[in-house]
Amino acid sequence: MHAFDVLGDPVRRRLTELLAEGDRTAGALTDVIGAEFGISQPAVSRHLRVLRDAGFATAAPRGTARVYRLEPRAVEELDHAVERYRALWRQRLDALTTEITRGRRAPGTPTDVHPEEH
Repeated sequence: MHAFDVLGDPVRRRLTELLAEGDRTAGALTDVIGAEFGISQPAVSRHLRVLRDAGFATAAPRGTARVYRLEPRAVEELDHAVERYRALWRQRLDALTTEITRGRRAPGTPTDVHPEEH
């Protein structure tokens, strides 16, 4: 599953936010997510499994609990992917700005025509 698909879901985004604050047990995550989204423990577990399978989180047993941790590598990879889009759009927006600026300066362009002349 692609990183954008993983984080395209509001529950998984929230789980990622919670894990960014620090490690949490599955029970603590279920309590918060259940209260905020009104979903069951099995539903939260499915979302946690998606995060694990996609490499966004790891889980380790601690006593009788499972402790989840955000995987920084996945977040860094997502940041790099977003930066590629950012760079693409930056180039396109810079080109658009250049064309708009040229249009304002060129005589006889539609931006220089006054309505009363027609």
